[in-house]
Amino acid sequence: MNIDGKHFRTIWVDDDEWTVGIIDQTKLPHVFETRALKCVGDAAYAIKEMLVRGAPLIGATAAYGICLALRENASDKNLEAACQLLMATRPTAVNLRWALDEMMHCVRSLPREKRVIAAYARAGEICDEDVETCRMIGVHGLGLIEKIARAKKGKAVNILTHCNAGWLATVDWGTATSPIYQAHAAGLPVHVWVDETRPRNQGAALTAFELGHEGVPHTIIADNAGGHLMQRGEVDLVLTGTDRTAASGDVANKIGTYLKALAAADNELPFYVALPHTTIDWSLMDGFEIPIEERGSEEVTQMSGRTAEGEVITIDIAAPGSPAANPAFDVTPARLVTGLITERGVCAASLDGLLGLYPERGE
Repeated sequence: MNIDGKHFRTIWVDDDEWTVGIIDQTKLPHVFETRALKCVGDAAYAIKEMLVRGAPLIGATAAYGICLALRENASDKNLEAACQLLMATRPTAVNLRWALDEMMHCVRSLPREKRVIAAYARAGEICDEDVETCRMIGVHGLGLIEKIARAKKGKAVNILTHCNAGWLATVDWGTATSPIYQAHAAGLPVHVWVDETRPRNQGAALTAFELGHEGVPHTIIADNAGGHLMQRGEVDLVLTGTDRTAASGDVANKIGTYLKALAAADNELPFYVALPHTTIDWSLMDGFEIPIEERGSEEVTQMSGRTAEGEVITIDIAAPGSPAANPAFDVTPARLVTGLITERGVCAASLDGLLGLYPERGE
């Protein structure tokens, strides 16, 4: 997607053909800054400290982390250590485990002198596959927006989203935003209600940032405003991403998603979740078995922003001495999900629905 008219992916290999470049998302939306990853420790830090985030991009970064580790030392011992280091960075997104399994499968049987080239090739394929997967999610999700647009006879389709499931969470296109970008490109009138998404404000900082650069009409709202807008008939569709989807159709996504699903159900509004196949955890039938990451309390008690003078600072916003809990995700049960949008099509949020798109998983 575009930044000031220039196309960017969220991760790439630099001109030296081994250094990995990323966009430092902790600096957005106030500063657009790229970072160079030169060792597996850099990749692990980028994932853990959320310089990169979003399930697909976490997986892609982990894949390149293996490349960087092998470039330093292509031994089995170093490969195993790199996988353990990267696997420990974020517990909820299943794409991390998937990408590491893919990299291990690619290089483990190869002689040491061939591992680095093979690893970089597979990591590049993982990125290219994610771009095409997200594009196809948009193709299938576009039909949902088109149907609402026809019924509204030219009036804007109001879509509410939560957190950032945009191109900044993937390699390109995004999951929940891909149908929106394709609808906008097709000339359909769309407007996006962007949940701020406390405590890290990925909606206000990231989703609004990328929608603005793509010229998509949008409005940032406080997280608690969504239900009110639904009651007033100002939301036509809720569209989110997911960090892990159980085989049952239960979805784990950024904290606050469950409350939006409840409000959508109460107002009889469609609630769709967009996801690539890499986010489906076929080993789990119960979404409440998904590990929920507990992040630092400072994300709740502090906030960063830019002053009128242009300085970016972090300030305390909570009562001094008060403890704060910070669960990063919640689980929305399948019964509240209207459907799942994947690169293969739209299905019911159920095992039968998913197997209808991925029959090979039932063999």
